[in-house]
Amino acid sequence: MSGCLFCGIVRGDIKGDIVYQDETIVAFRDISPKAPVHILIVPRKHIETLADVGEEDKGLVGEICYVASQVAKEQKISQGGFRLVVNNGTGAGQSVYHLHFHLLGGRPFTWPPG
Repeated sequence: MSGCLFCGIVRGDIKGDIVYQDETIVAFRDISPKAPVHILIVPRKHIETLADVGEEDKGLVGEICYVASQVAKEQKISQGGFRLVVNNGTGAGQSVYHLHFHLLGGRPFTWPPG
């Protein structure tokens, strides 16, 4: 989708610090990290929110979770614990309307989150 920041990163039109990519998923470092490791994992397919995931996207969401677990291992946060977060809509803090998962780790987290 034209004008989408994450679509620009996925296409390579906008520079991103990419840590993983394959034919369906791209993962890159967040430019405003909230933890020592803060990586965004996005599908190449433009889906605006988690609420917009269709039945045809079920496998894609599973792939994203698998990639998150693998990237967590590569970033050495798997053993100490990590958090995988999806914000859905403005009320939940979503600011870029391209489905993305935040992989956070490298520090202790509290519960409940903000």
